[in-house]
Amino acid sequence: MLTMSNMQETPKEGKYIYGIIRHADSIDFGPIGIGDRSDKVYGIHYKDISAVVSNSPIIQYKARRAHMIAHQLVLEEVMKRFTVLPIRFSTISEHNDDAGILRILEKDYKKFNDLLITMDGKKELGLKILAHEAAIYESIIEKYDDIRSLKEKLMNLPADKTHYQRMKIGEMVAEALEQEREAYRNNILSELNPHAVDVKVNDNYGEMMILNAAFLIKNTSEPAFDKAVNNLDEKYGHLMTFKYVGTLPPYNFVNLTIYTKGI
Repeated sequence: MLTMSNMQETPKEGKYIYGIIRHADSIDFGPIGIGDRSDKVYGIHYKDISAVVSNSPIIQYKARRAHMIAHQLVLEEVMKRFTVLPIRFSTISEHNDDAGILRILEKDYKKFNDLLITMDGKKELGLKILAHEAAIYESIIEKYDDIRSLKEKLMNLPADKTHYQRMKIGEMVAEALEQEREAYRNNILSELNPHAVDVKVNDNYGEMMILNAAFLIKNTSEPAFDKAVNNLDEKYGHLMTFKYVGTLPPYNFVNLTIYTKGI
């Protein structure tokens, strides 16, 4: 017998919002919506802008890999044709019709319009640079005479007799590594910044990371930016790996949160 305690209430339906684009007509991006239902992703337009949405249960999507990739893939599909203002992951209107989305577009039209003007003809590119551990340490030993000299003095001495000296070498190498990382980071940014409209340098993770940055560039500047990255890779490739990614939704340059409660 089915009781209230073992019944699961089916979530209500709403509209999952992926982003905002400049478009003044209906549009269909296909059955690529988040979740496992293959919901159609389409546009709801107000004046000359559209919200890209799909039907969705009103739930809080967990930031699991599958959900994040599904959200990202929708944005990538939209970006093949439009500049997109990405909306925060798991933003869902509580209205299961277009009217709720239209109210959001009407209420925030000026903000969306201004951002679309600002971002028009631009894209985000990502660059992560990781040092090769053995190569970067070897370069430090070669460059810093004091470290190399002390290391050579201790080379043939027993480890138990030189504990503190070896600790001192470790501290000197760590300090030198930080200096080298900063110098490389500044040199690389000085080469790339002239080709970018804006740059966001994010926190590094791990002591071998030289740079973790996002660049907002004009579409017309992409060939010059690509060339600059390739030149840097040729120059420093023996010391570090360049992980260059694009085109990305401009999350680092558009901080757009939509409040759907009560709208």
